[in-house]
Amino acid sequence: MFPILFRLGSLNIYAYGIFIAIGFIFGFFLALRRSRIEGIPAERIIDLFFLVVISAIIGSRALFILINFNDYRHQPLQIFSLWEGGLVFYGGLILATGVSLVYMWRTRHPVWKMADLFSPSIALGLFFGRIGCFLAGCCYGKETSLPWAVTFTDPVSLARLNVSLHPTQLYEALGSLFLFLFLIWKRKHKTFEGQIFWLFLLLYSVLRFFIEFLRDDPRGFFFGELVSTSQGIGIGLALTSLFMLIYLYRVRGG
Repeated sequence: MFPILFRLGSLNIYAYGIFIAIGFIFGFFLALRRSRIEGIPAERIIDLFFLVVISAIIGSRALFILINFNDYRHQPLQIFSLWEGGLVFYGGLILATGVSLVYMWRTRHPVWKMADLFSPSIALGLFFGRIGCFLAGCCYGKETSLPWAVTFTDPVSLARLNVSLHPTQLYEALGSLFLFLFLIWKRKHKTFEGQIFWLFLLLYSVLRFFIEFLRDDPRGFFFGELVSTSQGIGIGLALTSLFMLIYLYRVRGG
């Protein structure tokens, strides 16, 4: 749609980078506000959020490069062109979760309480991130004749041009927004620590699994083209989430 929001002289301001930044900013202030209610020192949230941002960007970019390695091996400097698009959420989630666990173990913070605190922020960040995807044209959908189909015409766009496509970016953006609102509501009624985090992973994995069927961008596959890379990861995360919800309920909530 509008991959370049505006120009400052010879400098291009890319929509994708701007909306990713907006997502991080809103997510940070949401987590910081909640930390005051939970009685968690603000400096701990700031430190952890900084680690999450850095590790999420590195992890999501690394998985994208791995999936599309052939596109980058002859142009290695393009690896650093983050503002143009090219982040895989699951890569960032996995690395950020690992880094966060190490941090919380070293600082002796309650793991599941902190995970619950950050989960709505992640969902809100996803909402803004997918709006950025839509404007950049990445993560585009298959051809469709549905009345809400979108057509990308900007030559800078990463999507297929001049054909009617499923707005898969907007599907996921709306799903993430509803997930955010659900987590905010559920947080007031949770029965054990960790419930919000694992519910987020379960519901997002299901949402992403079905949206993947409508996507048409190159993103890697398992078992030929039976399931995409994200679907394969999502199946594993969904099963893990179900197990952890049952386990934590029995141990702490039941």
